[in-house]
Amino acid sequence: MDLRGRPKCCSLHLGILPLIVVALVFFGYGFVSHRSQELGDSEAVTRIVYTQPKALTPSRKDVLVLTPWLAPIIWEGTFNIDILNEQFRLQNTTVGLTVFAIKKYVVFLKLFLETAEQQFMVGHKVIYYVFTDRPADVPQVPLGAGRKLVVLTVRNYTRWQDVSMHRMEMISRLSEQRFLHEVDYLVCADVDMKFSDHVGVEILSALFGTLHPGFYSRSREAFTYERRPKSQAYIPRDEGDFYYAGGFFGGSVVEVYRLTKACHQAMMEDKANGIEAVWHDESYLNKYLLYHKPTKVLSPEYVWDQQLLGWPSIMKKLRYVAVPKNHQAIRN
Repeated sequence: MDLRGRPKCCSLHLGILPLIVVALVFFGYGFVSHRSQELGDSEAVTRIVYTQPKALTPSRKDVLVLTPWLAPIIWEGTFNIDILNEQFRLQNTTVGLTVFAIKKYVVFLKLFLETAEQQFMVGHKVIYYVFTDRPADVPQVPLGAGRKLVVLTVRNYTRWQDVSMHRMEMISRLSEQRFLHEVDYLVCADVDMKFSDHVGVEILSALFGTLHPGFYSRSREAFTYERRPKSQAYIPRDEGDFYYAGGFFGGSVVEVYRLTKACHQAMMEDKANGIEAVWHDESYLNKYLLYHKPTKVLSPEYVWDQQLLGWPSIMKKLRYVAVPKNHQAIRN
């Protein structure tokens, strides 16, 4: 199957005379006008008036907002969600959100879905892909217009480490077989979390990773990369940009397919040699993103543990946060 195509972009074909400007609506600090015009294929365009960006005024002075390879780092205050929503609306974007609710982890699914409905990609089309070994326990959560849930039944594994590592295999396989035909972007997330603030199209890019909340302020020598040269996840101590969290990554379906396929193949090679990376799928994710630079990096706002880390002043928003839990009880 050819996976080299770009994400689909659908437009509204009218095939008739250009539509006329409808109205100018004045309010507050500006106005919005809705108009349709002939642009080859006609599209309904929303014109938004907003504060002009200043080339000599940085959006944030307290954090890094651009990587050395020119990928934006997404913090609160670095984007205008109204502009972005309009751009992705014009592309008729559909976002897939994959989550694994295996064994006892199914208990987190209700809160995950309920908060996603409140905060995740609001106003855009979403398909929730729930991988579970307990389809009968998937809760019935009311979904908004243009949003649906797909339950994918999978086997479980004795060890939680194996469940974690097989996510790459299953996402890779389904990307090729299904996701490529149904969505434009995939977001891969952990289920034992909740959306506590806006998470929208500002995260979308060809390939994105998220700064791990425990390592975003530390040097590369302190990163918990796989350090054994025999492992396919090995990263030397003098290499590394950031340490990325395994619980929130994604991109276009094509790029997520490439990432998950490469990580799964590396895992299988290590397994054949009797090696298991120190942080399982997260170790292979970090190796991949080191040599295949993400086109967008998300700040720790998008993966946070308030119980462990509090709420430092640098974090203007806590968007996707860990749910307090007893790891030992859940994993066993």
